[in-house]
Amino acid sequence: MNRRDFLISSLAAAGGVGLAACDDHGASNMPKAPMPTTGPDGRRLLPWQNWSGYQHALPAERLAPQDEEELAALLQHSPAPIRPVGAGHSFAALVPTQGSLLSLRNFGGLKAHDAASLTATLGAGTRLGDVGPMLDGVGQALANMPDIDSQTIAGAIATATHGTGRALGALHSYVTGLRLVTPRGEVIDCSAERNPEVFAAARVSLGSLGVITEVTLRNVPTHKLKRSVWLEPLDQLLERFDELARQHHSFEIYYLPFCSSAVAIAIDPTDEPISPRGEEQDNDAVMQMKQARDWLSWWPGLRRRVLDLATQDFKPEEAVDLWYRIFPSSREVRFNEMEYHFDADALLPVFKEVRKRIEAQHHEEFFPIELRVVRGDDAWLSPFQGHEVSGSIAVHRYHAEDPLPYFADIEPIYQPYEGRPHWGKMHTLTPAQLAGRYPRWADFLAVRAALDPEGRMLNPYLRTLFGLA
Repeated sequence: MNRRDFLISSLAAAGGVGLAACDDHGASNMPKAPMPTTGPDGRRLLPWQNWSGYQHALPAERLAPQDEEELAALLQHSPAPIRPVGAGHSFAALVPTQGSLLSLRNFGGLKAHDAASLTATLGAGTRLGDVGPMLDGVGQALANMPDIDSQTIAGAIATATHGTGRALGALHSYVTGLRLVTPRGEVIDCSAERNPEVFAAARVSLGSLGVITEVTLRNVPTHKLKRSVWLEPLDQLLERFDELARQHHSFEIYYLPFCSSAVAIAIDPTDEPISPRGEEQDNDAVMQMKQARDWLSWWPGLRRRVLDLATQDFKPEEAVDLWYRIFPSSREVRFNEMEYHFDADALLPVFKEVRKRIEAQHHEEFFPIELRVVRGDDAWLSPFQGHEVSGSIAVHRYHAEDPLPYFADIEPIYQPYEGRPHWGKMHTLTPAQLAGRYPRWADFLAVRAALDPEGRMLNPYLRTLFGLA
């Protein structure tokens, strides 16, 4: 048993658990999943929920077309709203519908590749975890990846899912072409040269324009990466943040609430021999931080002392492997999330306000807070649109606990900085606020109306978001 395990276990033995047992941290306020029922025709309706369990739906139809011809027919005639679904890893209510839930599980795989241009065309239903071996087999690699690889390509680009790195864009920024089937049954091939306005809108579309069936990505040669993880005093790490972000191919930090240290992760190309990552430790560490919260939320000073002692034996970790085995991590502890993006110059000032608010008013919080940087791009609804470099802050809440009061207290901190939300994460911005932060907001809405004038792809959440409720 190491120091961390011993200290946490000692708290339980001392009886500290009894002091916090009366607080369920909002668990009783969480929404409940609908029970299976039957539709008007007597068929059983199967409930759907997202990965965290927060979003639920009881769709009238579940669709899984085999090809574009069948997809086009279903989009025209199935019960609306029609909502595409991938891994269900969005925390916002993008998917829930009482109409039709549409899966792209039959639209996967590597369709074509070009060694000279380093491009590859993939089915939009391909999971990111499956993309790695496919591309590596033809000598290519994604330039960047998010740290969760269960999403489909279509879902990832629709929500502007991203990794981290000053010179690395979000996944949609590497899209050079895509194929879109509209609710009217039209099939549109688009790129920067062909149907450019549809392309600018469709790269980040929230699944509101139709259904993307194929995506062409600009890639890089396959390569190895070295991942370095270390613990460092938070204040010292913040002073070095900009320097480290410029120095490393990929860099991020995780602030551990009520701990004096933070976790730093750097990823860089390497020619070193392969030395695979060991067993994932993050999930156990998060649950041990939860234990410390459960027993010591009433005494923040002691909690900090215990966490500081518990983290003293953290040994730096290094691993070398093929790119697709280095970027992603296992995320077995479920949560709900709110993430906002700013101009990179605002990242650290905003974070310092967030940290101050958490440590003053949110002793119930234990989930690490993630700080990243992302290269800007020009997709109309990209949160990084118009920025040379964006900074992002992601706050999380344990899946069994109500996230709304916590998120509602943190979100106002972002507004003076013109923060833009990650589309797959929870937020409360109004159409008027969004229109003020996205220069091409009205252009996007015009393209959406032209492609889906009847609003067949719009569930109640999207109607509200676009000001059409």
